[in-house]
Amino acid sequence: MSRTFRQYSVIPGFGLTLGYTVVYLSLIVLIPLSMLFFKTAGMGWERFWTTVTEPRVVASYKLTFSASLIATLINVLFGGIVAWTLVRYKFPFKKLIDAMVDLPFAIPTAVSGIALTAVYSKNGWIGQFLEPLGIKIAFAYPGVVVAMTFIGLPFVVRTLQPAIEDLHKENEEASASLGASRWQTFRFVILPAIIPSLLTGFAMAFARALGEYGSIVFISGNLPMKTEITTWIITQKLDQYDTEGATAIALVMLLSSFAILFTINAIQWWTSQRHRGVS
Repeated sequence: MSRTFRQYSVIPGFGLTLGYTVVYLSLIVLIPLSMLFFKTAGMGWERFWTTVTEPRVVASYKLTFSASLIATLINVLFGGIVAWTLVRYKFPFKKLIDAMVDLPFAIPTAVSGIALTAVYSKNGWIGQFLEPLGIKIAFAYPGVVVAMTFIGLPFVVRTLQPAIEDLHKENEEASASLGASRWQTFRFVILPAIIPSLLTGFAMAFARALGEYGSIVFISGNLPMKTEITTWIITQKLDQYDTEGATAIALVMLLSSFAILFTINAIQWWTSQRHRGVS
């Protein structure tokens, strides 16, 4: 007599679970995003192109994407150092510093913007020392980078920490015993193991910076053609009841974000496959 055994699971069957997942994602993500395409389709190509290529809008694209890239690269470098320090070293108040990494998650973005402006403005704690040197942070391009760096740091640190924890110190010791320098050990032993997580953190921090609004509008000053981010332009369009114009610009940002994330994920997959092949 043959018997059929089913593996016990606390979650319902595959069909029900998959159906719930598809419906949930459709309601929360797919349907709202698809409305951008339907709303923009009614504009016509000529009006759409005129809206998304206005000089003021193009200037906001350049500012948003360039500042996001710079802020993310800064976070990858210094966030990696922070993650390494928190995982590999023991020092006083380590748990407190580890908890501080999550502050950008917990603090409302408006509060972050006001705090950064107060610190980096002309009369701020740090700004008062930078201003005489000709370095202007608040109400200038560097202020946008600072705000994006602030809100993107946790994504890099929290993504890298598990990867660093999984590293085997024996591999590093073996590399050193074979005569490899510290740079060679980092390049050929550590970096290949953490680069998938590093790329994930890069993608998340970059995407977060692209969509940031609250913390930037205070410190940037929103100067036309100089410090206006794209999300501010979209908000201004909505305030003027130009919903189609706001939707058109939002669609450009959405497609650009998809293209960037797709590229980063493709690189991440390639590096993972290459690492597996080497190992």
